[in-house]
Amino acid sequence: MPQILSILHTVFDMGIVLGFMILIHEFGHFAVAKYFGVRVEQFAIGFGKRLVGFRRGETEYRINALPLGGYVKMSGENPMDDRTGDPGEFLSHPRWQRFIIALAGPAMNIMLAIALLTGVYMVHYEYLAVVDEPTVVGWVNPDTPAERAGIQSGDKIVSVDGVNNPNWEDVDIKAALSPNQPLKFGIERDGNITEKVLIPEPMGPNQYGDVGWVPKASSVTLTTVEPGMPAAQAGIKVGDSILTANGQNVPHLAALIQLLTRTKDQPLQLGILRNGQKLSFTVKPILDSRGSASEARYRIGVASVPTKVISLPFPQALQRSLADNKKSSFLILELLQKMVQRKVSMRQVDGPIGIGSAVGAAAREQGWTPLLLISAAISLNLGIMNLLPIPILDGGVILLLFIESLMQKEISLPIKERIYQAAFVFLVLFAVMVIYNDLVKTLPGLTRMP
Repeated sequence: MPQILSILHTVFDMGIVLGFMILIHEFGHFAVAKYFGVRVEQFAIGFGKRLVGFRRGETEYRINALPLGGYVKMSGENPMDDRTGDPGEFLSHPRWQRFIIALAGPAMNIMLAIALLTGVYMVHYEYLAVVDEPTVVGWVNPDTPAERAGIQSGDKIVSVDGVNNPNWEDVDIKAALSPNQPLKFGIERDGNITEKVLIPEPMGPNQYGDVGWVPKASSVTLTTVEPGMPAAQAGIKVGDSILTANGQNVPHLAALIQLLTRTKDQPLQLGILRNGQKLSFTVKPILDSRGSASEARYRIGVASVPTKVISLPFPQALQRSLADNKKSSFLILELLQKMVQRKVSMRQVDGPIGIGSAVGAAAREQGWTPLLLISAAISLNLGIMNLLPIPILDGGVILLLFIESLMQKEISLPIKERIYQAAFVFLVLFAVMVIYNDLVKTLPGLTRMP
């Protein structure tokens, strides 16, 4: 019963967030169409049968049964409909006006993402503390691309894939988007810089690339201690710093994870620093079999992900929001490009199940910040994806308008029909693939991970 309630709560949260994103998107089309004098027949959230609604003026406002999108139905918008020449019809308006109407929806989503991040950053700008630190390697996991390339603790990453002086966020993103692809790194050791080519290995359900190194940390200060897990049961707390494990120094939590692969369920003697006082705890690891059996590992239930939290004044918050949204937009496009080139797995894309899980997890966290951040990310993705040059999507409408402008005439109706039919089939197949990948990641037993 609790699991069913959790699923229903996640579905509700996802419906609210996606419904709001769609409402903003369609309002962009609606407002600009009205401004230019285009007659709007319907403003709808969802598809299929009408559930509730009302009519005001020439427009019917309605919520439909299938909450998988939305639409603004404008008179004469469908090129297959007969044209009467009525000035209120969409196709009776100049191409530049139709272009702005099509662009308005994605633009509203992108502006919403910028506004949400700006508002959050003015109150709570949280980022990984390691971003401010030099890109110095603190630990190299055995039998990984980094170890095989000869990377050692203390090496500094001075470039990655042509980006000079990267921070750890740049390094991690480049590696994550390059599974099984050669990636050039500039490595500095003892004042000498050498170029090394590493091939990140796909890891986890999303198959993100990983080279096997972790940043240098001044201390292993715990930011999470899971209730009911061995560490919590032994009395270890958030804020404790792990100094040693079985008498060995722990330079990074990855070193402790590596030790657990050897000691398995044997009791672990941890040296802890708490408020300047050195303490000793005995912890008995347990086998965590959540997910697929191949990913089961011994754990004690701790994490160390130090973050920094500050508040930014409006000008800096807006500047930071613009920069982050710009970077995210280029990353989305880079991911799509690599998917087309078959350089990354489709599993790096989250569908409705993955998005719903992320929204549900954010809604369960304390405060509004996590939910607003995931809403900004969804809104940006919705805006960028709708700008793709695929007929039926807004980007496809813009592309056809651009082609017609170059031709100085309308594309013939039979050609448009074939274009829209092909686009519809493509989108259906793409949706099926995304949902299937969602199921694979959610139910690892459904298929064997490559």
